[in-house]
Amino acid sequence: MAWIVLVLSGICEAVWAVALDKSQGFTKIIPVIVFFCGLAASMAGLSYAMRSISVGAAYVIWVGIGAAITVVYGMVVGEESVSVLKILCLIGMVACIAGLKLAN
Repeated sequence: MAWIVLVLSGICEAVWAVALDKSQGFTKIIPVIVFFCGLAASMAGLSYAMRSISVGAAYVIWVGIGAAITVVYGMVVGEESVSVLKILCLIGMVACIAGLKLAN
């Protein structure tokens, strides 16, 4: 259960990161609300997961999931450039995250 919560909280991390960008310095109310809700859910999930997953593994997996989703989102909506190198690096990052899960 902790692993499922950790993955969901990593997704919430990507949500709050994108919402932070969309808030334009906390000047747009809807993205600000999404930011705080995503932040609270993300931190609560990370905290719950760390009850049974080591802090090192939980944190790097949480950050990795959030970072990968945020970059892919940026590529899909055209805010981030797409290159073969970036895609290979993302695949490598996800593979390393999966490796940490297997090693834990």
